[in-house]
This record gives sequence, structure tokens and C-alpha cells, in this order.
Amino acid sequence: MAGVAPQRGQHGRESERLRLDPFVIAGGDARPRDQRDLMERPFFSLSKVKRVAPIFYEAGGQRVEIHGLAEHGMATIWDADVLIWAASQIVEAENAGLRTSRFVRFTPYQLLTAVGRATGAREYRLLKAAFARLQSTVIRTTIRNGEHWRRHQFSWINEWEERMTRDGRVEGMECVLPDWFYRGIIDRSLVLTIDPAYFRLTGGIERWLYRVARKHAGHQPQGWLFEMAHLHEKSGSLARVSDFALDLRRIAARQSLPGYRLAIRREGRRKLLHIRPVNLSTVPVDDGVDGHGISGAGTIGTSGASLSGFQAHEPQLSLWPEMRNRAPNLESNLDSNFLMLGRPDTNGGAGAADRSRDSHTRGPSPMPGDGP
Repeated sequence: MAGVAPQRGQHGRESERLRLDPFVIAGGDARPRDQRDLMERPFFSLSKVKRVAPIFYEAGGQRVEIHGLAEHGMATIWDADVLIWAASQIVEAENAGLRTSRFVRFTPYQLLTAVGRATGAREYRLLKAAFARLQSTVIRTTIRNGEHWRRHQFSWINEWEERMTRDGRVEGMECVLPDWFYRGIIDRSLVLTIDPAYFRLTGGIERWLYRVARKHAGHQPQGWLFEMAHLHEKSGSLARVSDFALDLRRIAARQSLPGYRLAIRREGRRKLLHIRPVNLSTVPVDDGVDGHGISGAGTIGTSGASLSGFQAHEPQLSLWPEMRNRAPNLESNLDSNFLMLGRPDTNGGAGAADRSRDSHTRGPSPMPGDGP
């Protein structure tokens, strides 16, 4: 098997892969898990149409800015399936006592099948487009900034590469995740299990709303109450408030969110959405994770071969010599390419998490706290 491993990344920077030990995903199922910060804030476009208009959102004194390059557009909520899958694999390995890393090696077949995608040539081309958007999207945020104000600037993927066989088939991929995202995964209080049925949701707002429901309503019998206008702001949607509210009413009429039931309420002139959990047994339970979920363009896919090149292979990757991941050790993951503006926080780390609630949830709500 042959593959090209460049020594330097974009713009002449040394590749982070030269400094990080690889985390080789050797196959096997992992319970779907999502990162809590990504579930409650507008980090992704909800449309399949290319979006270059930035997102600005601030709540509870924490700010999020999302910028997409004109060439690729902003990463979408369908593209975020890549991050959900990576988080799921990392948490599963950590729970098993394995050493993980921001440097991840895998086959597209593993990723595509895990998120319910087909595995043909078209899907692989779409997957590469998703990776391009994830890498070109720039995030600036003060979330998890610790005691001192600090802004992180990063992309969802620092770098990525295809690995090919001598006959030209793409069999493996590798990518480097940003430090901000990785540390939000290995801190178990910042990770939630999600229903596998999430990947079958087809609408952008529908997917976003499930993640909001899972984060806020969780397993609370009383659920959570949101004002429509606030949900619109929280989504980052470019649609008019009236059109957005109409979409929510349609979703409520279909009752399509797995594990949750929606109801539209009126309080005076305000329109509210009440989200309540139902059939909680359908939601995966993970004892190792706090019990409290990818882009508008159909952009996930697999190998350029007409038939999947991965179906004939064993679960373990064959392109790389690593057959096992070592015991837990985070030393190789201390560096990243994020930008810190201002004085660095010396007290941060995997456990220094932001646990403040979204203070902009409007209207009196009888429901307590976050989901379990």
C-alpha cells in the first residue's frame, strides 16, 4: 500500500501529524455522542445552500463567531456528523482505557456506515467536500475561557489527507482535530449521548432542534420551554422569524424528533415551543458520560471506486502499521493551532469547562436546570 505523508502543512507550517501519536480507529460500533457546546449554540449552517454570511451569537457573556470562506462556504449541520462520529469514537476508546489523540486515522467506510450514509463513489466525493468545509470554516469563541478572557480561533479540522493504494483506490483518511474540540470531548461532563435515529433526520432545522432538545430538555419530565424568537436567534438561521416559526410548527406537527414531543403554546402575544422527553428508553445510556448529538449539503460519501473498496477489508486499517492504540496519555495533545488573543489561561485544561446556562432563554419556565 502506498500513501503520501507530507512533512509540512498548509502555508509552510510543519504538519501536526509529525508531533502527535495517531489514534487508529480499528472498527466497531460506538454509541453516538455529541459535544454539549456544539449542541446549544449556532456553530453550523442549517441550509444546503452555500452560506458565506457569518454567524454572530452571544449569550451569558460568551461569544461565538463563525466565518465560512467563499470557496467552500460554512460547514453545515450535516458536516457536523464527522465531528459527532469522531467524538463517539474517542469517548468509546477512552472508556476502554485506550490512548486517544487529536490525530485520527480511519476509513471513510467506517465513518459513512456509522452515520447511516451510502458507500459509493458519489458519497466519497461528498465526504471530501464536507472535510473541505470543516477545514475552511473559522470559529472564534470565548467559550471555556477560564478565569481570564481568552478567545480561541480555530477550524473544525486542522488538516486532513487521503491514503491510497497503489492502484489508486482511496482506502484511508487521517485528520487532526482542533485542541478546543478535543478537550471538550475528553471532559466527560461536556459530552452527551444521542439517539442513533438523529442521523436519519433530513432537515437542517430538524437536526438542530433535536440537539437543542437533547441539551436542554434532556431527561427532565417537565422538559424545557423556549420563546420562538429566541430559538430563531439561537439557531443562527438566515430565514425570517415568521418562516422559521412556520418550520418549527411543521416539525411539531410531524413529531419527528426521536425521544421528544413538541407543543406550540401561546402566552399573551408570545409564541412558545415546549419540548418534553418521551420514550426515554430509546436514548442510549452511558454510565461513563454525563447523561444529559452534518451540513445542509449532502456532503458525506466514500471511495471513488464504483463498489466500496472497504467492504472487502477487515475492520482494522491495513494502510498503517499501528495495530493498537496505547494507554491513555494526553501529553502529545497539548499543542494546537488555535489563536489566543490576550493573556493565556494557566488554569484551563480538560476539566476547566464552562457550565453556565444560556441566560437568554426567555419567558418564565417552570422547568429546572439542564438535562441529566
